[in-house]
Amino acid sequence: MKKKLFLFIAVVSLSLMTTACSMLQNIDKERAVNAGAAGVSAFLITDSQVSALCKEYMVEMDGENSIAPATSIYTKRLNTITKRFKNISNMTVNFAVYQSSTVNAFACGDGSVRVYSGLMDQMTDDEIFAVIGHELGHLNNKDTRDNYRNAYLAVAVREGIAAVDENAALITEGIIGDIAQEIALSAYSREQEYQADKAAFNYCTANNVDPYAMQKALNVLVKLNGSSNSGIVAKVSQMFSTHPDSAKRAARIKTMADEYVAAHK
Repeated sequence: MKKKLFLFIAVVSLSLMTTACSMLQNIDKERAVNAGAAGVSAFLITDSQVSALCKEYMVEMDGENSIAPATSIYTKRLNTITKRFKNISNMTVNFAVYQSSTVNAFACGDGSVRVYSGLMDQMTDDEIFAVIGHELGHLNNKDTRDNYRNAYLAVAVREGIAAVDENAALITEGIIGDIAQEIALSAYSREQEYQADKAAFNYCTANNVDPYAMQKALNVLVKLNGSSNSGIVAKVSQMFSTHPDSAKRAARIKTMADEYVAAHK
């Protein structure tokens, strides 16, 4: 009986091994190797390479969106707001307005900061200043660089992209759209958001802007997200997906502002 059981197990094991070998033969070994190399390469890409990728990404984004011209009231307003920043001379940044009802703003690792006109319609100048300060905080803290690096890593492993050529026209490789999708699905960590909020608060206090501006901006988002108007909710959904816990963050900033005001009476 034991011999028969042993023989049965041996036959089953041999069958499983044969099936496994057959499956392995069907795997694209070159693609698997490339994917592994891509993972290592993407993880090790330099800041300058990330910046090059970000520039390509922004070329695509700016091409897909309607940028407000210099004569636009939105651009003039944004220029007035950004001129209030007196302490960003160490940063290479460029600002523009996307003409869209979407309530959002974002920064990219090459120093691009884009504000949607939909957000400007909902916020005061001080609140917009704070939002921009928040995005500059992400730039200063290298969050946007790391976010982009992670997005590229995910695409590289999936597609087997083994290297980054910072002089290459990467859009023709068809990966920019995939990276954009990865970024849209990603969210900053709670600690990254707290640090960016703190940066926004510091920008406000250093430039004679309402210390409660970031709190008020976050409360605008919370209010809009809780609106019964489904269209409004849809317009803020992207910002909430990448900037979560707005109510908690607003309360945290209020505490900081209260302490600041009390100390400067």
